[in-house]
Amino acid sequence: MDFDVIIAGCGPAGAMLAAELRLHGVRVLVLDAETEPASFVRVVGLHIRSIELMAMRGLLDSLLEHGRRRPAGGFFAAIDKPAPTGLDTAHAYLLGIPQPVVVRLLEEHATRLGADVRRGCAVAGFEQDDEGVSVETSNPGERLRARYLVGCDGARSTVRKLLGVGFPGEPSRNETLMGEMEVGVPGAEVAARVAEVRETHKAFSIRPFPGGAHRVVVPVPGHVGDSTQPPTLEEFRRRLIAVAGTDFGVHSPRWLSRFGDATRLAERYRVGRVLLAGDAAHIHPPTGGQGLNLGVQDAFNLGWKLAAQVRGWAPETLLDTYQAERHPVAAEVLDNTRAQMELLSPEPGPRAVRRLLTELMDLDEVNRRLIEKITAIDIRYDFGEGPGPEPLGRRMRDIDVAQGRHLYDLLHHGRGLLLDRTGRLTAAGWSDRVDHLADPDAALDVPCALLRPDGHVAWVGDDQRDLDARLARWFGAPGSRA
Repeated sequence: MDFDVIIAGCGPAGAMLAAELRLHGVRVLVLDAETEPASFVRVVGLHIRSIELMAMRGLLDSLLEHGRRRPAGGFFAAIDKPAPTGLDTAHAYLLGIPQPVVVRLLEEHATRLGADVRRGCAVAGFEQDDEGVSVETSNPGERLRARYLVGCDGARSTVRKLLGVGFPGEPSRNETLMGEMEVGVPGAEVAARVAEVRETHKAFSIRPFPGGAHRVVVPVPGHVGDSTQPPTLEEFRRRLIAVAGTDFGVHSPRWLSRFGDATRLAERYRVGRVLLAGDAAHIHPPTGGQGLNLGVQDAFNLGWKLAAQVRGWAPETLLDTYQAERHPVAAEVLDNTRAQMELLSPEPGPRAVRRLLTELMDLDEVNRRLIEKITAIDIRYDFGEGPGPEPLGRRMRDIDVAQGRHLYDLLHHGRGLLLDRTGRLTAAGWSDRVDHLADPDAALDVPCALLRPDGHVAWVGDDQRDLDARLARWFGAPGSRA
């Protein structure tokens, strides 16, 4: 085999997956059709769960240097409500950060760990058998062999199409133009006109950004252009006049893009030795800012499981849990973006529903539920045993542990962790895969907790035999060293 895993696409999901695999010594090649990462500076928002994942791998400080923190509120359908207090996280904020910076930092992280990233080269075809996958690249005559192939190659995924996986959902019915540019009228005049337009067009916005530019978002209902081609500045001007009665004197664009409201979910995330993650597996409008986050979280869920399969210690059904856990999460994200798009409609019916929901969000429980959904801290994976005790299946927040450390500092290497308040338990048979911290003062509501490498709770209790069974379920047979 030339490699253990070949990844198609070096966006956020592909780079994150490569790094997660390299934490376990998996030989990884990442192929990306683009010779250079995207140069336009589109600012994205990392939500709470993604911020937590970055903290778990020691990447958060680097990201914070390039981003700006914002309150964790006002995301759902752009309904302006404050963030609820007391969210169950040590990182109760959104991090606004340029997408190229996220990609660069994740790619550097992956290559620092030993991943091979080749740009200007894409997956052109593949065949799989019982032993691996033969990959044909866009370089004439080049064929590579790997044990697994993962398509992280975006909404028009070549891997998904060649795999023959269905991508059902709704095609685009409306288009939105988005870009960063300068405006030629005073800021106060812009703000006043935007406020007036947004009384009926909630999807319209013009917001100032550092350096003098403005982020301009303008809807084009009932029209779908060629999303592979960016709009022209003249298109922006025409649409601004149609919606706002003025083009605000826009000029000097930094970048321009268009997107539709297509919503689709792959029927399967895995066929044999080929898997899908990120936009290759799901697409939806950017309302709520969940797309990049969803893809990174896919990679975080898949990485340790695929590594376990490659390294030979994975329990029989471990890799199957990737689709079992992440497909329902994506389905819920698609549903909440569908709901948000309806609430942004200028039609009388959706506007009435929006007014009602705006009133309901004054109730803390409603506001909290929607923010937890958008930021992905409400996820509870179903382990096939019913709900079970809290917090089984949920992610654990970053708590203080022994010697003034933080829990997430103990997860930098992508291993499991037994957090033991009793001091009586052991994970000795799995010491090559699971760390053990005996800490009687850990801020837990349960005696002990077993964490998977992605920070989700795999077991709670205080019985060694019960723990051993759960260790075997998630981390394979004891003593079977990788």
